[in-house]
Amino acid sequence: MPLTVLAVDDSRTMREMLTLALNDAGFEVRLAEDGRDGLEKLQAGAPDVVITDINMPKMDGFQFIEAVRGSGDWPGLPILVLTTESAATLKDRARRAGASGWIVKPFEETRLITAIRRVAMA
Repeated sequence: MPLTVLAVDDSRTMREMLTLALNDAGFEVRLAEDGRDGLEKLQAGAPDVVITDINMPKMDGFQFIEAVRGSGDWPGLPILVLTTESAATLKDRARRAGASGWIVKPFEETRLITAIRRVAMA
């Protein structure tokens, strides 16, 4: 059974790139346009791993991570941040919110796939 990944990103282009890369690696991919949409998708069925951007409208990635962790419904769900941001303060904020890892865009497919498998098996 393939690992399921929920990709939360407001960029349609990025969602398409993630879908292509992850489908090619054998993952099942679900998509959400922002944090609110991501929460709705989680309520419909939890994936094995979530990938989220930080800078999104309606509910940003930090708010999304905090909502997921604060709900208590998905305590062990791995959440990877995939963003253009690289500041150490933002990485630390994400880690404190409950993120499992951080990858800077543009991403290398092999690095992303390795990170997904690593957090899914942890």
